[in-house]
Amino acid sequence: MDEQMPLGVTITEIREETPSIRTFVFDRAIDARPGQFVMVWVPGVDEIPMALSSPSSITVLKVGDATAALFAMQVGDRIGVRGPYGNGFSVTGRTLAVAGGVGASPLLPLIKAGQVDTFLLGARTASELLFADQIRGAATLMVATDDGTAGHHGFVTRLMSRVDLADFAHICVCGPEVMMAAVLAILDREGCADRGQFSLHRYMKCGVGLCGSCCTDPHGLRVCRDGPIFPGDVLLESDFGRYTRDASGRRQRI
Repeated sequence: MDEQMPLGVTITEIREETPSIRTFVFDRAIDARPGQFVMVWVPGVDEIPMALSSPSSITVLKVGDATAALFAMQVGDRIGVRGPYGNGFSVTGRTLAVAGGVGASPLLPLIKAGQVDTFLLGARTASELLFADQIRGAATLMVATDDGTAGHHGFVTRLMSRVDLADFAHICVCGPEVMMAAVLAILDREGCADRGQFSLHRYMKCGVGLCGSCCTDPHGLRVCRDGPIFPGDVLLESDFGRYTRDASGRRQRI
């Protein structure tokens, strides 16, 4: 497909993964690498970047106007998809994955490809643990919940002390940026920030590297083209974990 033009797709299945997260399956497969994203056009509402949870699905947390409109859709409704964009994860050897909330979505293709050895999964509560059964069937799964209803009582970052980071060639991370910044701080302390691969989410308008709305400070790296996956040692010298920018370019503290 022409990645600059939206491809009209029909929603063929809607799965309620957790009380706040749904997977929307559509009738066309996108040839993408794990970690790449697409721009999803919700007619009459907005176009937003979304990670692919499979070649033919996006997994969505209801957080704004566009996602609320998606949640109101039914099987048979149509959306627009263009992409894939970005660089994706690149792993060989033993891989550790760390995810919080809907951050498990771009990591699921790595799981399905058998490329993750150990997965640390966090959520607010047990019912919000995303893809736990699928992960458990393909990797060693360790879970943490903020309220203690499953696994470790506390943040997923606390689980990192239960694994030997030296055992892993790659550490792939996705979730709320505050969580990812805490993971990076641990990797930096242990001297292995360069082995981290972090999936960033930034406000995007074009998705193809032209508008500059998703650039990081101070390097000017574009999340849509140079990312969305960035090495941890690059992020140590950036705005990561400190602030993002809104649609007007103003800083928003994380």
